[in-house]
Formats: sequence, structure tokens, C-alpha cells
Amino acid sequence: MRTYGLLAGVVLAAAMGGGALAEDFNLDSLIEAAKKEPPLSVYDSTGKIVDMVEAFNAKYGLKAEGSKSKATAQLETIIRESQSGNIQTDVSFISDPSAVIGQLMPAGFVENWVPPDLAKDISSEAQNPLLIVSSPNILAYNTKLYDKCPITNIWQLTEAEWKGKVSMQDPLGKPSYTDWFNQMRSRIDDKIAAAYEKQYGKKLETDLGSATQAFVAALAANGPLLTDSDSAAAEAVAAPGQSEPFIGLVSSAKFRDNAGKGFTLGLCAGVDPIIGFSNPTVGVIVKGSDSPNTAKLFVHYAMTAEGIAPQADDGKLSSNSTVGLPADEPSGIGKHLDAMLTYNPATGLEDWDSRQDWQDFWRVHYKR
Repeated sequence: MRTYGLLAGVVLAAAMGGGALAEDFNLDSLIEAAKKEPPLSVYDSTGKIVDMVEAFNAKYGLKAEGSKSKATAQLETIIRESQSGNIQTDVSFISDPSAVIGQLMPAGFVENWVPPDLAKDISSEAQNPLLIVSSPNILAYNTKLYDKCPITNIWQLTEAEWKGKVSMQDPLGKPSYTDWFNQMRSRIDDKIAAAYEKQYGKKLETDLGSATQAFVAALAANGPLLTDSDSAAAEAVAAPGQSEPFIGLVSSAKFRDNAGKGFTLGLCAGVDPIIGFSNPTVGVIVKGSDSPNTAKLFVHYAMTAEGIAPQADDGKLSSNSTVGLPADEPSGIGKHLDAMLTYNPATGLEDWDSRQDWQDFWRVHYKR
């Protein structure tokens, strides 16, 4: 698996959309310009985009339309519209950052825009491309079956006790998992190796090339229950009446089912070296949009506490450091952010180029 750090930086720098300096930016002027443009079309992989757009329209007196669409569908639509010159999509919030970095930005199909007046509150790592929110995917257990999380080290997931008892989405159909694998290998491979030594009292010896590859191979060989959704993975762990002890890797959004559906999901705190990973949603403006000012206004709105509130309720983390999670957010992830592997776009091109390698690697080692 190759390294593309330098190349990724070059591609991202070239793809970075320009923007006015903070002192030149005027929100009121942007609002007035937006009111002269056609209605906006916004897509996101979560249905919460509908609520966001309705609130946006009410705030600014505009007529934007928000639609739920899977990341793959958004990518295909933008590519098709851009190639045909028939642009219908204005703003796209895509939960596949590596595909945006590897496909859309180098081809010049989309523009990256960071609200100048908010840039100081957004880390440099989250600006190129702009990460709107990050969705925590965290290890969870059944609080009805255990008083506390039954594991303290991710290597325990590869042991016989948990054979067939780990529920997660299938990495062959969920790109965020292969991105997770690659980000672990690129950024915290030493921590994965140290966790092995801590668990077994000896150094990891492997001919697979890295500690991360050894972990992924062992996890795959332990036959995890692969699902096609977070909902199914969460059900295996903590649906009402569940009596089998599963550990799941699920979105923090699923913890709302504790109240809504009687689930008993608990966050696995204190697992060495990480309790999960974050999968970000990238916000881009499609080149050729006939509502460029409205598009910028919506991106600006989404980067505020008011704008992102419907997604913050699900434990999704704004890249704006001044925007926190609600006090009653059900997963409790806000107290454990340092224990997550956060996504870093610096390796995004490598994540994209190694995706097939990781899928093949998983396919070879998976046993049921």
C-alpha cells in the first residue's frame, strides 16, 4: 500500500477554492445576492438535511430544496451533470471524503469554500476540503447484559470469545471502513502495535507489513457479523429482547434508539487505543451552479450552531470549534472525543487509491 502524502497536498492545494479574506467578507451582502438567484438544490446522505434547509429558508426567506441521497449517488450525479454541462445540483454534502479528494476535486467538478468569518474557528485540517461534520462510529455494548463495556483493548475483538459476535457494516460496501483501516495504518500504526503488546505481553510479530494489517486480518478471520446498515449493527447489540452478547461498531446517531425504540446501547469508553473513528461529511459547491451566492450562504449556515443543530442532535460533530453537542446527546461521545481516531484529509488521496487494496485484503481474510 502506497503513500501519497506529498501528492495529496499538491492535489488539495490545487483544488482549493478561493475566498475573500475575513475582513472583506460581508454576510449581509451575501444574503442580498442570494435573494436574486434561483432556488438552491442541496443533497446530503442524512434526512436531517430536509430540516436544515427548511430552517434556512425560514431564516433568509429563500426557496432552497434539501434531499437525502447516498454518497455514491451524489458522486455519480455530480460527475454526470458536470460532464454533460447540465448542472442541477448546487451544494453537496458527501460522506465519502476520499472520493471527493480523489475524484471530484482533481477533475474540477466542485469548489471548496470556507466561510471567511468562521475560518479562524475551523482547524486547518478541516478546511481543505471543508469538513462540515464528523459522524462518530463507536464501539458499543448492551447495558442490559453488562455493567460496563466487556472489552478494554481492540485486539480482544479478534479473540475466540468474540468470534461471530462483532457487528459492523461490511467494509466491501462501506468506504468509511476502508478509510478507517488506511488512516489507522498511516497515522496510528504504532499505537495498534503497542495495544497488542499491552494485551498479550509480547511484541507483535507479523509478515503482513503493519500492525494495522495484522489487526484487520485477525478481525476479519474472527467472522464479524456484517450488515448493510448501522441500524442492523445496532439491533444485533442492543435491540429489545437481545440476549446474545455482541459488541458493535455503530454510528453515534443510533443511540437515539435507546429512547425511541427501547434499545440499550452503551458507549465503550476506555478501549485501548481507540474507541472508534469519525467519518466526515465534506461540503462542496458544484461548479457551474447558477446560485453560487446562495450555495455559499447555505455552507455558511451549516457551519453555525443554528444550522447544524439537527445533526448535532445525533452526536455529529461540527468542524466549527465553537459549536458543541447538546447536553442531552444520547451517546455521550462528547466526553470521549480524544479517544476517537478523527479523519485527516491529508491522507485522503492515499485512502482513495488504496481502497480496492483494502477491500481485497478484507475479502481474502474474512471467514464466517
